[in-house]
Amino acid sequence: MAQKPLYYGWANLGVAALAMVATLPGRTQGLGLVTEPLIADLGIDRVSYANVNLWATLLGAALCLPAGRLLDRFGSRAVLTAILLALGATVLFMSAASGLGSLFVTVTLTRGLGQSALSVASLALVGMWFAKRLNLAMGIYSVLVGMGFIAAFPAVGQAVLSAGWRPAWLGIGLVQVAVLAPLAWILVRDNPEKEGLALDGEESKSDGRLVDLSVGDALQSPAFWVFALSSSLFGLVYSGIALFNQSILEERGFDASTYHRVLVISTLLGLAANFGGGFLASRYPIQRVMGIGMAVLALALLALPSVETQTHVVLYAMAMGIAGGVVTVVFFSVWGQVFGRRHLGRIQGCAQMMTVFASAVGPLLLAMTLKSTGSYDSIFYVLAAVVVLLGVGCWYVSLPSRAAELESGRVAAGGASA
Repeated sequence: MAQKPLYYGWANLGVAALAMVATLPGRTQGLGLVTEPLIADLGIDRVSYANVNLWATLLGAALCLPAGRLLDRFGSRAVLTAILLALGATVLFMSAASGLGSLFVTVTLTRGLGQSALSVASLALVGMWFAKRLNLAMGIYSVLVGMGFIAAFPAVGQAVLSAGWRPAWLGIGLVQVAVLAPLAWILVRDNPEKEGLALDGEESKSDGRLVDLSVGDALQSPAFWVFALSSSLFGLVYSGIALFNQSILEERGFDASTYHRVLVISTLLGLAANFGGGFLASRYPIQRVMGIGMAVLALALLALPSVETQTHVVLYAMAMGIAGGVVTVVFFSVWGQVFGRRHLGRIQGCAQMMTVFASAVGPLLLAMTLKSTGSYDSIFYVLAAVVVLLGVGCWYVSLPSRAAELESGRVAAGGASA
C-alpha cells in the first residue's frame, strides 16, 4: 500500500513559526536587547522611552483588526508575505533613527507590523490548517518558535554587544526582506480546501458537525474574555519584566550576562512547557490547563522580590518559562478550538489586540513604580493577586457550544448562531 504524502499543513506550520520569530524586533523581548544601548545612543531617559513604547504599542495594536480581516478575505500567503516585507523595511529605517521622533515612528511600525499583524498572520495560518490535531500542532509550533528565539536571543544580543544596536537591526531587516518574505510567498498556502485536501489530512472533515462562531458570538462569550484577559495579563507581566529585566536584576546585584542567561533558561523551560501544555490540552479541559499556567505565573511573581542568588535567578527563570510555555500554547490554540476557523483571523485579531494593549502598559507600569517607590517589588505583589483571580476564572468558565441542530443548522442550546 502506497504511503500518504506528508500533510502540507506541516510545511505551513514551519513557515508560520519562522514568521513568529521574525516578530522579534517588534516584540518587547527584542527591544529589551537594545534598550540600554539605544537610550544611551539617543540620550533618552528611561521613562520617556517607556512612554514611547507605550504609545507605539497602543497605536500599533490597531493593526491587529485589519490584519485579521485581510487574512479572512485574501488568505495567508499574500498577507503574510506583505507584512514581512513591510516589517523588514521598517526595521531597516529604525536602524538609522536619529532622534525621539524617528524612533517613535519606527517603533510604532515595528510594533504594529511585528507584534500585532505578523503575530496574527502566523497564528491564523496554523489554525487554518489544523482542527482535530490543533493542540498537537500548536505544541510543535510553540517548540519551533521557542527554538528560534533561543537561537535569536543570544545571537542578536551578542551582535548588539560586539557591533552595536544599529548594525544588528540592519541585519535583521535585510533577512526579513531578502529571505523570509520570498520564502513565505513560495511555500505558504491559504488552506487545505484550496489545495484539494481535507482538514488535518483526514479523508473527511472531522469538524463537519461543528458550527464556526462569528466574531459577535465570540465577543458575547465569557470564555473569550477570560482567556483573552488572562493572556493579556501574562503579556503585561512578561513585557514589563522583559523590557526592564536587566534593570530588575541589576537592582538585585546581577549583571547583563545574567539577563541573557535568564532569557535562554526561561525559553528552554518554555519549550518543555509547550509540549506539556499541548499534551494536557489534548486530554483535559483547556480551562484547567490555563488555570495551571496562571498559578505558576503567580508563584513566579511572588518569588521575584526575594531573588538574591544565582540559584534563585534560575528558579525564577524556570517558573516564568513554565508559565509562559503553558499560557502561550493555550493562547495559540484556544481560538480555533473554541470558536472555529471561518472567522479565525478576526477573532484572533481581537484577542491579539488586547494582549498588545496590555504589553504596552506593562513597561510603563514598572517604570512608574520604580520612579515612585524606588523599587519594582510592590507591583509584583499586586499583579500576582490579579493573576490568581483570573486563574480561578479560567478554571471554572464554560465554553460555548458549537454543536449544530440537524434541522435548522443553528447552534444547540448553550451556544450562539453562526
